[in-house]
Amino acid sequence: MPIVPKTSPATGNPTTPHFIHTTDAHFVDNAGRTILLRGINLSGANKAPVGAQSQQLEGFWEAGETGEESFINRPLNLDDGSADVHLSRLRGWGYNILRYVVTWEALEHAGPGKYDYEFMDYTVRVLRKCKEYGFFVYMDPHQDIWSRFSGGSGAPYWTIPACGIDPRNFTATQAAILHAEYPTPADANPADLPAMIWSTNYGRLASQTLFTLFFAGREFAPKCIIDGQNIQDYLQSHFIAAMGKLADRIRDAGDLLDECVIGWDSMNEPYEGFVGYADLNTVPTKQGSTLKKGPFPSPAQSLRLGMGEAQTVENWKFTNMGPKRDGTVTIDPQGVRMWADPESEPDGTHPQWGWRRDAGWPLGTCIWALHGVWDIESGTVLVPDYFRYHPDGQEVEFIDDFWRPHWEVFATRIRAAHPEAIHFVAPPVFAPPPELSEDFLKGRCCLSTHFYDGLTLLTRHWNWFNADAVGLIRGKYSSPLAAVKVGEGAIRKCLRDQLGYLKADARILGAYPTIIGEIGIPYDMDGKRAYGYTDGGKHKGDFSSQQKALDGSLNAADGSNVLNYTIWNYCPDNSHAWGDGWNMEDLSVWSPDDLRPSTKYRMGVHDASSGGLLKKVHSTPSAAASNVSLSTIAPQSPADDETVVSRGSPSTAQPFSAWQNAYDFLTDGTRAVKAFCRPFPLAVVGIPTDIQFDISKAEFKLTVQVRPEDAPHRERLGLPPSEHPNVAEAELPTEIYIPLVQYAKDEVISGVHGEQTPDSRAATPKLSKSPSDLSGATHTATSDPLGVFSKDAGLLALVVDVSEGRWEVEGQTLRWWYAVPPSGSAPREVTVTVRRSGGAIKTAGEVRAAGARSLWARCLTALGGCCNVM
Repeated sequence: MPIVPKTSPATGNPTTPHFIHTTDAHFVDNAGRTILLRGINLSGANKAPVGAQSQQLEGFWEAGETGEESFINRPLNLDDGSADVHLSRLRGWGYNILRYVVTWEALEHAGPGKYDYEFMDYTVRVLRKCKEYGFFVYMDPHQDIWSRFSGGSGAPYWTIPACGIDPRNFTATQAAILHAEYPTPADANPADLPAMIWSTNYGRLASQTLFTLFFAGREFAPKCIIDGQNIQDYLQSHFIAAMGKLADRIRDAGDLLDECVIGWDSMNEPYEGFVGYADLNTVPTKQGSTLKKGPFPSPAQSLRLGMGEAQTVENWKFTNMGPKRDGTVTIDPQGVRMWADPESEPDGTHPQWGWRRDAGWPLGTCIWALHGVWDIESGTVLVPDYFRYHPDGQEVEFIDDFWRPHWEVFATRIRAAHPEAIHFVAPPVFAPPPELSEDFLKGRCCLSTHFYDGLTLLTRHWNWFNADAVGLIRGKYSSPLAAVKVGEGAIRKCLRDQLGYLKADARILGAYPTIIGEIGIPYDMDGKRAYGYTDGGKHKGDFSSQQKALDGSLNAADGSNVLNYTIWNYCPDNSHAWGDGWNMEDLSVWSPDDLRPSTKYRMGVHDASSGGLLKKVHSTPSAAASNVSLSTIAPQSPADDETVVSRGSPSTAQPFSAWQNAYDFLTDGTRAVKAFCRPFPLAVVGIPTDIQFDISKAEFKLTVQVRPEDAPHRERLGLPPSEHPNVAEAELPTEIYIPLVQYAKDEVISGVHGEQTPDSRAATPKLSKSPSDLSGATHTATSDPLGVFSKDAGLLALVVDVSEGRWEVEGQTLRWWYAVPPSGSAPREVTVTVRRSGGAIKTAGEVRAAGARSLWARCLTALGGCCNVM
C-alpha cells in the first residue's frame, strides 16, 4: 500500500493512530496496512419504535398523527445488561464494523423542527457502547418506500400530509400496501402478506408522488408551495437538518468521531418516483418499480385510483421462472381519495403541524392534475411524458439532475459536523454513481452499494438455477434467457461476477473502496421449514438451504473481489412468527426463537429488543394486537415457538450464565452460522488479492501481493518499538480472524448440544509472549465470563501452512509476519492456508439433516432389493 499521508486530505490535520484512510481502492490503517471491514446492520428493528412492529394496527395511525412516540431502546436496551450480550456476540463473530440504522422519523417525529434530543442522546450512549466493544460504525439514514405510514420506513408521519396526502386512504386506493391493514383494514390478516410485496409499493402512487416531490418538486410540481418554499426544498431541508442535528450530537459527545463513527451513508436506497417515466400509460422497464406481484396498476390507473375511481388492473404472481400474469383484479376505492380533505387545513394552515399552504395548492385534488398531467373528468393522461423532460426539452437524468444536487447538500452538512467523515456514497440500487467532485469527497469516500440474490429473496427457496440480474440490468445480455445460470457452480460464479460489476463502479468516484452495505438472505425459506413448520417439525433447526444461499452471496464477496460488507441484519427481537417485525421480512442472522431449548434464559421477543434474559414462560404469541394467532400461520409448529417471554427487570449480574462457554454462546440462536461467521483478513501487509473459504472442509486460503511500498510503520499506530525487531520481516503482521465457530477444538465443542467433530489433534502454534492488539480498537468491557475475547491460543484446532514467515495465534486472531521486498524490487506473492485439524465441525442441525438423508438412503436401498424401476 502506498505510504499513507501523515495529514488528512480532508482537513490537513495530523492523522491519529485510529485514522482509517480510503486510498488505492482500499481502506487502510494508519500504519499502511490494508484493512477489510466486515460486519452487520444494527438493526432492522430500528425501522419502528419499540412495540410497534409493522403488523400491529392498534395505535399505528394515532402514534403518527400525534407524533407521540419514541425510538429509544432501538436497537439495544442499555439498562438491563442485554446490550453487552448482543455486542459480545457480534464482536465474537469477528465483525469489526456496524452499519447503524437510524430513521428521520426517530429524530423529528413530533413535528417539523421538533427534534427528539432524548433519542439522540440515547444513540450517543449506544455508540459509546459499540466503541467499548471495538466496532467502527457508519451511520445509515434509512428509508424504504418513504415512511412506515406508506408501507415502509423512514420519514415522519407529518411529511405525508405536508404533501397534501391522507395516508389513511392508501389501502382503499391501493396507493400503498400497508402490512397492518393487509388485505383490508376491516378484515386485516397481516400474516398473509405475500413475500416481498412491500417492494411493489415503489410502483404505486404514494411512493411515486412522495419521492418525485422530495427530489424534483421544483421541476415537476412548482405549484406545491408550503411555508413559502417549494415542497422539494421543504422536505429536503428538514431531512438534512434532522440528520445534521444527530451528527452534531455525535460530534459534541467528544469521544466518538473517527475512533468509532467513521462516516455516513447517504439516504438508503433512494428512489426516483415518477422522474424519467417515458409514458404514464405504461409501466417503465428501466425504473426501480418493475417488480410485478399482486394487483399491478399502471401509472395512469394509479392516478385515477388516487381520485377514487374504480380500475380493473393486471394481477401478477411470482414463480420460479419470474413474474407471470394471473388475470385481472378490480380495485374500487368507492370514491375515497388519496388526497387530503380541504377541511383538514382551515384557512390554509394545518391546526397541528402549523405549516401554511399556498393558495395555489388546493387540497382535495390530485397535484398531477393540478399541473396539467392528466384530466380528472375524462381520466385521460394529457402529457404522458411529463416526467421525462426538463422544460427546455432536455431528457432528465435522475441521478445527475436530482440525486447528486441533494447528495452534495447532505454531504456538506455532514462534513460540517464531522470534518473527517468518510462519505459512503449510496446511489439508487444497482445504479452506478455519478462523478462527484473532490471538493465534496476530499479523499474520504467509499462506494456503498447493496446486493441481494433476488430469486432466493422472492421465492424463499435456494434454487438450482439463478440469473445475472445486474448484468441483465446493465445490458450485458440480449435476452433474459441468456442471463440464466444453471447449477450451483455457475450460480456461485454468477453471484461473484455481479459483485465484481458493483465493485468496479467505484472507479467512477476515484481510487476509493467499495462496501456492500446490505447483503443477506431470507431465513423463512421453504414454508419456514427450518422452524419446524412443515413435515411434522422434522426439519426444525436444519438451515442447510439457508447456509448454501448465504454462503453463495458471501463467497461472492471473497475471491478476487475481496469486498467489505455489512450483512442485513441483526434483529434482537426477531421471531419465527413475524420475522424482523417489518413486512414479514426475516433476514436476521440470529433469533431468540432459535435459542436452544436447553438454554436457561430467553431473549424477550417483545421486550424493547432487550436481552430479556428471563426464565421461559408460556403465553400467547407476541403482536397480540393482530387477530392472527401462531396456530393460524404455523399449524404444525412445535410448542417451542409458543414460548415467549414476559416483561420484567432482570438482574444484569450474570447475563452470560445461560451458556457453557464461548462456542456455546456464539452458536446459540444462530441461523446458518457457518455461512456468516467466516475467516477473513482484518489487516494485511500488502494487498489481499484472493480469498477462498470452503465451509465443507473448513479450509481458508489468503493470497497477498506484497510490494516495497507496503512496509507498515508500527509507530503510526501509537505502538512502542518492538522489543526484538527482526529486520527480515515487516514491523507489523497481517492479522486474520479465525472463527471459533469453525475451528474450535473438540474439548471446546464437547457436550454443546449435539455439535460433532471428528477426532482432532490440533497443531500447537507458537504462543505470543507479549500479546498486543494491533488492529485498531478492541473490546475493553470489564466482564468476559465466557472467554469470548480470550487470548488463549489453545482454543482452536489449526493446521496452518504459510509460504514464508512465521505465525502465532491469540484467541480468534492469527498473526502472520513475513518480509516486504526491498525498494526497487518486484512485488511478491505470499499465501497462508488454514485448516481445521480433524475436519470441519458439524453443527447439530447438520447432524440431524445428515441423519435424515442417511435414513432415506437406507430406505431406498431396501426398496431397491424388491422393486424394479421400469
